[in-house]
Amino acid sequence: MRFISSGSTGRRAAFAALATSAALVLSACGGGAASEGDSEGGSGSDGEQTITFIPKQLNNPYTDVVLGGGEDGATEAGFASSEVVGPLDASASSQVSFINAETQRGTNVIVIAANDPDAVGPALEEARTAGAKIVAFDSDTNPDYRDLFVSQVNAKDVALIQLDLISEQIGGEGEIAILSATANATNQNEWIKFMEEELASNPDYANIELVAKVYGDDDDTKSFQEAQGLLQAYPDLKGIISPTTVGIAATARYLSTSEYKGKVALTGLGLPNEMRPFVKDGTVSEFALWDPAQLGYVAAFAGKALADGTITGEVGDTFEAGELGEREIGDGGIVLVGPPTQFNAENIDDYDF
Repeated sequence: MRFISSGSTGRRAAFAALATSAALVLSACGGGAASEGDSEGGSGSDGEQTITFIPKQLNNPYTDVVLGGGEDGATEAGFASSEVVGPLDASASSQVSFINAETQRGTNVIVIAANDPDAVGPALEEARTAGAKIVAFDSDTNPDYRDLFVSQVNAKDVALIQLDLISEQIGGEGEIAILSATANATNQNEWIKFMEEELASNPDYANIELVAKVYGDDDDTKSFQEAQGLLQAYPDLKGIISPTTVGIAATARYLSTSEYKGKVALTGLGLPNEMRPFVKDGTVSEFALWDPAQLGYVAAFAGKALADGTITGEVGDTFEAGELGEREIGDGGIVLVGPPTQFNAENIDDYDF
């Protein structure tokens, strides 16, 4: 898999250009995987450092933008080669064979968005024993299995923004449901946990009832069907939160041509380019997301700093992340990228990713 890279990653307009040009040429290979390095081998056997990104799944629009930023970061950070490998499905153990292959290749840095925090553990331990540095991004592993985690933003903030949006859109009362990605996704589960805690403790949400959590497995067809099922099972449903770009787009597509358009609110985390038509036609009034390209970009620089030995992953370590400037490792070995943006009819045309 090869990326087409672009330049600046510093400001909103620059990231919009990055995301537009960071197209992936995806090819399915053999047993449901895709990969093509920027150079032959990529093992680092010649002494030059290599980096490999392992996303939760390939052929995912959100992932495409993240990996586009990762390729830019890898080039700017000075890696000799970068590569993307990964499964076409987001099952718990689907990434293990790819980790094992990178261990055999002698890859210097593995950047992974874990489908399951523990299922990838033994394979990552073997990779670390062989000398690889492990950077988790987007969706964390068990902290024992990585050197640091590059997170979108503070997890609780992500949860609270989505809860605040749905509350506003349904007038502060009524039944809501959550359409998530996979049942094992670390980031999704953490956001949902914070939502549930806030619903139970915040009097502002006393009249909102969470009646269901369903999982579309970040598959467009399944997410569409789960959205349809929610509306059939809960005729009084007032709103849906979908904290996954695949899920929110599929749900919006269903709502846009159904009798529920304008009656059932939808918010969550989505890509502006995918959600634009549904904002324009009134299906969705507001949703949120951070700049996905920054995740991959910062992760690449973190991996280079680890490989160079300028950081170890300890709390307080700092490294330069190119045009995004200095980053500091916080508690739990976590590096935060930036706050999310809320998208609506007034600003959605200002973004292109």
